[in-house]
Amino acid sequence: MKHLWSPWRMPYMEQPNKNSGCLFCDCLEENDGPSNLILHRGQNAFVILNRYPYNNGHMMIVPYTHAPSIENLDADVLAELMLLTKQAVMILRQEYEANGYNVGINLGSAAGAGIAEHVHIHVLPRWEGDTNFMTTTADTRVLPEALDATYRRLRAAWQQTAKNQ
Repeated sequence: MKHLWSPWRMPYMEQPNKNSGCLFCDCLEENDGPSNLILHRGQNAFVILNRYPYNNGHMMIVPYTHAPSIENLDADVLAELMLLTKQAVMILRQEYEANGYNVGINLGSAAGAGIAEHVHIHVLPRWEGDTNFMTTTADTRVLPEALDATYRRLRAAWQQTAKNQ
């Protein structure tokens, strides 16, 4: 049996279940901060950190429109999704200097979508060797930076980018 001690998850697990059913839609009703992990709100979409990231800096670009697939979105929303994805890569490159980036959309649960009813784009930094012995032999990920530290770092970068535009 494998055990991984992660006490930072207990406050999340003990929260009363007040969700309407869509994590993304519910996050929009909260003030932006470490509790909802929203880094930036645009006109048609927003950027949020993944609460259970594959790597530090794992962001998601999410339309405000609650829809399961990209074909349900209009051209303005699709354009903003791509522009925010571009900004996310630029900010990750600036802040983390990763060796590469994964950018992708999982449409439907069969394709790996954890929240299949609300389409979103994953953007995550990758480093040479980030799949190491812990992942290979213990099926465990090691993230060197706490999620709240990642949030503060990337939120500041998004705010700086907004000032420069």
